[in-house]
Amino acid sequence: MKSPITGKEMSIEVRNMELTFRKESFPVSYPSFYCQDSNQYFTSTEFDTIKMKQVYNQYRDKYNLPFPEEIKEIRSKYKLSASKMAEILGFGINSYRNYENGEVPNQSNANLIQLANDPVKFRSLVEMSNTYESGSKEQKELLNRIDHLIQKKRNKRFALIFEDYLLGDKLPDNHTGYLRPSIKKLTEMVVFFAETMNPFVTQLNKLLFYADFLHYKQEAVSMSGTRYRAINMGPVPNNYNSIYDFMNTKNAIDIIEREYDWGYSKEFKAKKDFEENLFSDLELEILNKVKNRFEKMSTTEIVNFSHLEDAWIENYENGKSLIDYKYAFNLKI
Repeated sequence: MKSPITGKEMSIEVRNMELTFRKESFPVSYPSFYCQDSNQYFTSTEFDTIKMKQVYNQYRDKYNLPFPEEIKEIRSKYKLSASKMAEILGFGINSYRNYENGEVPNQSNANLIQLANDPVKFRSLVEMSNTYESGSKEQKELLNRIDHLIQKKRNKRFALIFEDYLLGDKLPDNHTGYLRPSIKKLTEMVVFFAETMNPFVTQLNKLLFYADFLHYKQEAVSMSGTRYRAINMGPVPNNYNSIYDFMNTKNAIDIIEREYDWGYSKEFKAKKDFEENLFSDLELEILNKVKNRFEKMSTTEIVNFSHLEDAWIENYENGKSLIDYKYAFNLKI
């Protein structure tokens, strides 16, 4: 972007400030255009959106309010239109659509949305609402879908507990990139890189880190909700060995251990096709950008590159702690 004062191209710098939302202050890091000659900063619609998304995410995290993706997922699992979901919950259709598009709901509406996430409780909401005529075909079909989800949830209880162990607390926070962790999304990211690059484990860890953090840099949410930890070999998904073993048992990937002059390493190959339809155009663009940037780098080169990141430097020195997604704005890529 050119400076409106001098007409010269401006650099992009990361700034830190406090913003107020609903009478509370929240710290944010965000990019701005900087005009060196006039010593002034300028913004854009895109940068303002990134800034405000961070504030909304912190507010949702603080008060345990549902995130837009969660709201969409809740409606999607019942196969309802936005207007029907709004009716059942007793919201205006415009209000409900705004929540799905990023507006922060008030506490009472948030509670109702979270209540709807439980199929047992949502069944009661459907029966109490006037959305469907009692005993109608439409109501019976919806109640049957809900009953199926109730039984499915009971059957999957152990699997869900194990997924929680792998990915940690499922609630979105600053270490998940304000997205509910998704083993399915992370699995497909691994399949993408395994299918296109056959990476070693150390390389794969960095590829996932850069994909998630680049998405946060552009959208203020991560791609998979994965937590990352700083270890001596650079940023890695927390519990990565157990996560990859789980994916292997699900026949998503093959993990091949090979012996080299310098020791043993694990190589990853895809055992299934990459499910492209689970990703947005931006997510696919980021996955390909990461692949193209690092596919010709050796393991040593990609580790050394990751050691230049503030995300690794500041967290490894602090005892291999989890990495806050705020470091996305300082990425070297």
